[in-house]
Amino acid sequence: MSMVCLADFEEYAKQHLSKSTWEYYAAGADECHTRDDNLLAYKRIRLRPRILRDVSVSDTRTTVLGREINFPVGIAPTAFHCLAWYEGELATARATEAVNTCYITSTYSTCSVEEICAAAPNGYRWFQLYLYRDRALSEQIVRRVEGLGYKALVLTVDVPYTGKRRNDIRNHFKLPPHLKVKNFEGMFQMHEGSHEEYGIPANTLDPSISWEDVTWLQSLTKLPIIIKGILTREDAELAVKHGVHGIIVSNHGGRQLDGGPATIDCLPEIVEAVQGRVEVYMDGGIRTGSDVLKAVALGARCVFIGRPAIWGLAYKGEEGVKEVLQMLHDEFRLSMALSGCRNVAEINRSLIQFSRL
Repeated sequence: MSMVCLADFEEYAKQHLSKSTWEYYAAGADECHTRDDNLLAYKRIRLRPRILRDVSVSDTRTTVLGREINFPVGIAPTAFHCLAWYEGELATARATEAVNTCYITSTYSTCSVEEICAAAPNGYRWFQLYLYRDRALSEQIVRRVEGLGYKALVLTVDVPYTGKRRNDIRNHFKLPPHLKVKNFEGMFQMHEGSHEEYGIPANTLDPSISWEDVTWLQSLTKLPIIIKGILTREDAELAVKHGVHGIIVSNHGGRQLDGGPATIDCLPEIVEAVQGRVEVYMDGGIRTGSDVLKAVALGARCVFIGRPAIWGLAYKGEEGVKEVLQMLHDEFRLSMALSGCRNVAEINRSLIQFSRL
């Protein structure tokens, strides 16, 4: 099968993964309106190309938190990579190391943070963190990842409760017995008849999480803290007030609140609210290099892909993830050139026109 665009990887994954695994990855919450709008929103945005700009040489490099990466696309935190490929997160880590970009490791990895670091010792990694009712669990994992050389904590704040994903309920989705949430191996006692939710006991996440917990987290670690799950100006301003280092504009891939806005539609007001005081990133709906260009033009420092990385894993493991990233890189470079941009610094809001349709 010839891979020409990310949709080809998606189709391959759909054909080769089991039904319940495919539907787990593809799921949005409830009627999936927000999941789908994450994609459709890009089609409402037009580019305003400049011509005769000498684009014979182009440079896609940028920086995140001061670290240079090859282009402004990283890997978003997605769970259970071993469902898509036997090496799971180890393959993802090696692929992102090879192309020199940022990999946000999920709390819900099917390989441990120690195994991931050993597989790609020179990779640039952030760690996605949830806060649990038992704060000692969160504190323990913060200590582990800080000691392993992770460069930032990505506090995910849009899951006080898990969204209703209908197909997971219909499929009675569970991790197969040979896979575990490796970062918590041995930490939970599962009793006969106890209810499990995505590999750990139900009701483990803390719905009382508040801005005070950001301050608590800052007291534990010197790592930069990035808040993932902000969609409004008001919360962006609060994040800056509480001293975070970055914001990921995210609706969890449409898997939490159905009926919320597409992330690309939220991006401009959040960029305007923070006024450059912290870096702003975005995930959700990126499928082409021109999508990346649009997000960067609207103020995203970097975008992160979730489902496309899983499709790459399902296709060919580490090589598949590299192919997905390389395809986005090449498409981004081409979109930049065709829009008259020679480097990332030249990409700005003047490139964007919102459709009047």
